[in-house]
Amino acid sequence: MSTPLHFNAFVMNTTSHIHHGQWRRPDAGQTEFTDVNTWINLARTLEAAKFDAMFFADVVGHYGDADADYSVYVNEGLQIPSNDPTVLLGALAVSTEHIGLATTSNVFQSHPFQFARQLSTLDHISGGRIAWNIVTGTQDNGSRNFGLPRLTDHAERYAWAEEYVDVTYKLWEGSWDEGAVVKDRDGSRYSNPAKVHKIHHVGERYTVEGPHLPSPSPQRTPLLYQAGSSASGRDFAARNAEAVFIIAASPEIARQQIEDTRRRAVEAGRAPEDITFYQGLSFVIGETEEEAHRKLAEYEQYASVDGYLAHAALVDPDGRVYPPDTPLSELNTNTQKGFAEWTSKAITDREPVVADVAWRSHRNNRIVGTPEQIADQLEEWQAAGVDGINVINWVIPGSFEEFADKVLPVLRERGLAQSEYAPGTLRQKLFGRDRLPATHPAASYRGAFARDSQREESVPAGA
Repeated sequence: MSTPLHFNAFVMNTTSHIHHGQWRRPDAGQTEFTDVNTWINLARTLEAAKFDAMFFADVVGHYGDADADYSVYVNEGLQIPSNDPTVLLGALAVSTEHIGLATTSNVFQSHPFQFARQLSTLDHISGGRIAWNIVTGTQDNGSRNFGLPRLTDHAERYAWAEEYVDVTYKLWEGSWDEGAVVKDRDGSRYSNPAKVHKIHHVGERYTVEGPHLPSPSPQRTPLLYQAGSSASGRDFAARNAEAVFIIAASPEIARQQIEDTRRRAVEAGRAPEDITFYQGLSFVIGETEEEAHRKLAEYEQYASVDGYLAHAALVDPDGRVYPPDTPLSELNTNTQKGFAEWTSKAITDREPVVADVAWRSHRNNRIVGTPEQIADQLEEWQAAGVDGINVINWVIPGSFEEFADKVLPVLRERGLAQSEYAPGTLRQKLFGRDRLPATHPAASYRGAFARDSQREESVPAGA
């Protein structure tokens, strides 16, 4: 029997997320993304279909040249307007029981003390079903929205992310010991002060005293997603991530990326199985192959060339957008480096150009066919090392409803999809444990601040 794949619904709190132009279809409900019931109803549909999680992408600015005309993004609804997914998760948490809920948050958009508090609160509300997709940003405009002159250098962004997650780990894992909450009514003591600690973090970017205000949530640290595919991104994932989102052009490219990241994880002292990998794919489903291709032609009629090119805009060191016909070998860019690197690996019969980055996401990461043909191809992705699929929609909710009704039953027959949820937290469902393993760097803070307090108490006065 095959090992089941995991399935996330890859969505964004916006009109046009990945497949641009599709919002114009009459059956596209994503135009109503500001209506909370759009998401509550979708979450319940996904939960009934036993999807593992809803994975919300997010950005904090428009793509491309921050100083140029940005009307293409507004015309296309291309991730503008968009709403905050972290806020939305609260509504979804109280409207569902089992499905995981993942939010994306950039390291410069929220102070780590505040963000750690928000996610602990959501993890309490949801009973331990929250995940965080850690991102470092790709837009100059997004950086300017938070007072920075431009997007920080690629390598420096990951150094920033390392300190950011370090602060959150200290708060989530080290500030409260196990058993700190006692709820002792007779003794008039809600929590044990000896088990609640300040973290006294002093770093290059942050100074955080603590203690963490929320008590430990069911997972303590939320499940950790990451999507960087560059060398720096893979290093960061190897040290921190539990689930890595990839958009590989083929199973073989996926295999290379997965093997490389797992090798780096071992070098960082973690186990290879501590990290899972989710390939982003969209699906065009037909009862016959001919029907599937007819439906694909309908999608192509709505596809926006301008939208795909604008989404994949690559900028030079001065923030100017490279023309679509620029060879990738000539790029010197601070954004989307991983996508450019893997596009270069995927195209070997000619010189790949900037436009290929856009069209690869549109055309190379979709499966067109019958449910059985789709299942066959998913088996190939699994054989390459992929643990799960981020299902990319054309329209909401129809793409997910069709996948649930037509593809998942075939996958279940082959043992490739779960039929019921395992009990417990999201991490328990996916890894068989509620908390991060001892091999994760966050685990080093368990009890660390209690030991620090004991050492301070043992030092004689005036020493």
